[in-house]
Amino acid sequence: MVALWTLWLFLSASLLVCLGLTLPQELPQTHNLPPSLGSNSSDGSLSVDMPMALRVFSVDYHHVQAPFEIVLWIMLASLAKLGFHWSGRVPAVVPESCLLIMVGLLVGGVIYGVRHSAPPTLSADAFFLFLLPPIVLDAGYFLPGRLFFENLGTILWYAVLGTLWNVLGIGLSLYGVCLLVGSSLGDVSLLHCLLFGSLIAAVDPVAVLSVFQEIHVNEQLHILVFGESLLNDAVTVVLYKLFESFLRLPSVSGLDVLLGGCRVVVVGLGGLCVGLFFGLVAALTSRFTSRAQVIAPLFVFLYSYLSYLTSEMLHLSGIMAIVTCAVTMKQYVEANVSEHSNITIQYFLKMWSSVSETLIFIFLGVSTIQDIHMWSWPFVCSTLLLCLVWRATGVLLLTAVVNKLRRNAVTFRDQFIIAYGGLRGAICFSLVFLIDDFPKKRLFITTTIVVILFTVFVQGMTIKPLVELLDVKRKKRALPTVSEEIHSRLIDHLLAGIEDVVGYWGQHYWKDKFEQFNKKYLRRFLIREHHQAPSSILRVYQELERREQRGDEEAPPVDPRSHGRPLLPEEMDSIRRILSRNLQNFNNKQTPAYSRHTLHQDNTVNTPRWPLHRHQSFGERYTYNTITYWPQGEDREISGSHRVRTGLSRSHTVCSISPRPVPEDSSVPAVSPWTVTVDPKSSDAKEDPTTPQHQTTQLCFGE
Repeated sequence: MVALWTLWLFLSASLLVCLGLTLPQELPQTHNLPPSLGSNSSDGSLSVDMPMALRVFSVDYHHVQAPFEIVLWIMLASLAKLGFHWSGRVPAVVPESCLLIMVGLLVGGVIYGVRHSAPPTLSADAFFLFLLPPIVLDAGYFLPGRLFFENLGTILWYAVLGTLWNVLGIGLSLYGVCLLVGSSLGDVSLLHCLLFGSLIAAVDPVAVLSVFQEIHVNEQLHILVFGESLLNDAVTVVLYKLFESFLRLPSVSGLDVLLGGCRVVVVGLGGLCVGLFFGLVAALTSRFTSRAQVIAPLFVFLYSYLSYLTSEMLHLSGIMAIVTCAVTMKQYVEANVSEHSNITIQYFLKMWSSVSETLIFIFLGVSTIQDIHMWSWPFVCSTLLLCLVWRATGVLLLTAVVNKLRRNAVTFRDQFIIAYGGLRGAICFSLVFLIDDFPKKRLFITTTIVVILFTVFVQGMTIKPLVELLDVKRKKRALPTVSEEIHSRLIDHLLAGIEDVVGYWGQHYWKDKFEQFNKKYLRRFLIREHHQAPSSILRVYQELERREQRGDEEAPPVDPRSHGRPLLPEEMDSIRRILSRNLQNFNNKQTPAYSRHTLHQDNTVNTPRWPLHRHQSFGERYTYNTITYWPQGEDREISGSHRVRTGLSRSHTVCSISPRPVPEDSSVPAVSPWTVTVDPKSSDAKEDPTTPQHQTTQLCFGE
């Protein structure tokens, strides 16, 4: 541990030296040199690009400055993350994001003290073009599809209507605060307040993932919070650009507002279509990588990143595009490429997103040390309070409506965690620097940093104790078995059939229709034939194997007390005797074989049953479930096959057949209303001369 921190301090010092390193801009002029050593300039002096003598050792830092500093920053952030996980009980108390921000604050303070100038900041272009796509791609590729689509309506409800509620509520409330304060905040317009409300309402998926993966809440709560934060970013970025466009207009009319609403829809659906297109193209390309499996993982990254860049180029939602692309291509790519390629994709995505997430939190801390801060107690405190109030009321009101349409209602405890888990992060931090210059821009930057630090430190550090205090349901730590997956799919098929019968087009109905379309067309077109699983059970098993290999969920903890001492020889002999005695008793026990068609008769009870007498032919054979009788002469019992007599319908079950002589004693009780006695001397008996006297057959008919 000491060596790790020593190495981290050494890299920090190296980074500081590199950032403060300055080389002389020009070399000293030398005179009276022979012309043969170099070409003279117009004024007779030697040009600076000619060496005066051969150098054995030289330093050219500016040639490698950019990549060298990038590598040092990544190494610094990775070592800080590694030290966090080796720091004893600290990870159980402090979230990883908090420690990384503290490291960034420390590094930024040291750089500011050494250089006496602001440390380097994370630019918005670097964040949106290089650091955010890997995180969103990782989240979309490993998105639990079943949970996400089952809760898609609730997620969209929170992400769209909830974001609009927060943006309009925070923006209008802040405008009221500015009007009340008057002198210091009087120059903040309504559109500026709405613009700031759109960026401060952005719930950061990076911060949410880093916190919620450590507290292990149940799957439904996790997918609601994470899905809402993922789609919330797409909505907030669209609203931010919309209000930014309104600010650049001389005046805003009702037609502009209507066109702005249409633009929001076009941007969201356009990103969805772009991601769907590139996802299908990536799946089709992976079908032809059998002879070049080495480059198969490359297409996953290239097509995903290309979908993001294409959407940004067309001013569409890049987040929606890359998430849709990842979700679309996943099942087809995993079926086409080899297991080694799948492992490569999984580990590279995890590594890439982890490095990006670490750099984001480090630079959040570094960028806080600036000279551009402006403080206003009413504005900062009001923003912090309004973010909490409007999100809490929005979650409560929207959940009250959506619970009337859900089978599994969102409990009050889950609602509290959803409202409390609205962490802000690098999304709003990057957006605030993109605001056009106006007098209160520095105030917006300061307020955004305060909100980020409060949500990450205070809410992020207290959410785990609150989850334990409220006894929120945790997720299962064991992977699902094949039988669980098969039973869940069986229930899906049953519900789809019930919805089809009653004429209700619910989510199971549409899911079943999509599965049929996927099996009939998409899988045949996008997956190689010899890679298609012959049965759905095999596909379930392969999916569970992939989950176990990549370790999506942690294995259940092993209790060290479960490993007891080895058994003694006398204990083994005792166990062996008990097992052998029980096995012998079991073998001696005669238990009739079980059949779901017939009930076993108790031989100890000889209760008379009044039969239904029916005339039978001499040579007619009756074959029933387990026993076949030949009503001919003496009683015969022959075990035969389970053939059903054609004269019986499906609703009738044959219980037994017992030929008995009809008693001639007049004392025989009268037959029951369901008993029919056929006289062998009757006309029915005379029709078949081969029928034996006194032959009866007992049949039990039941629905």
